[in-house]
Amino acid sequence: MKTPEDDFAVERERMVERQLEPRGINDPRVLAAFRTVPRHRFLPPDMAHAAYADHPLPIGEGQTISQPYMVALMTQCMEVRPGDRVLEIGTGSGYQAAILAELGAEVYTIERIASLSERSGELLDALGYGTVRLRVGDGTLGWPEAAPFDGIIVTAGAPRVPEPLVGQLAEGGRLVIPVGGGWSQDLIVVRKAGGRLTEEEVCGCVFVPLLGKHGWNK
Repeated sequence: MKTPEDDFAVERERMVERQLEPRGINDPRVLAAFRTVPRHRFLPPDMAHAAYADHPLPIGEGQTISQPYMVALMTQCMEVRPGDRVLEIGTGSGYQAAILAELGAEVYTIERIASLSERSGELLDALGYGTVRLRVGDGTLGWPEAAPFDGIIVTAGAPRVPEPLVGQLAEGGRLVIPVGGGWSQDLIVVRKAGGRLTEEEVCGCVFVPLLGKHGWNK
């Protein structure tokens, strides 16, 4: 007898085949992670039916879980390798952290809203991602005592690349961040090599504002 979880597994496969692969998400490890992590568990129960739709969804506290494709694109840009130390700014639902953990990363994630951090931590633990380290605070300051990071991913739109995050990026590291105005941004990949920084613009995007000392004011 089929269960709701069986139906969600079918929807995950459909999401990968229809939303991710046709748009250039081709890293087999990333695709495997998206087939594995139960996105519907990271949404309020009354929104679970829409978990695998091709758009962002509200998760409470004025925050959203990003469109599956955008999460996948940012993850692919991170080029995560097993054992990488990765910092996420904006825990939100916890879905991105779970994807990173599924890829074998050592994940540190910061959320400014305590209730979201607590909820995400409980869910990540319940799903077997209990090694993810969570903190409540200003993500624009990073996590200095855990630096340097092989990858840093920012899941909110910034007016500029926060200097503390650049300083916490390891040699050979990648920083993926939306940069621009309050209503739209460009997804940027910053790479550190030979002590120098390069920037690559990936695509346009729309994220909630990154609030903090090195982001937007409330």
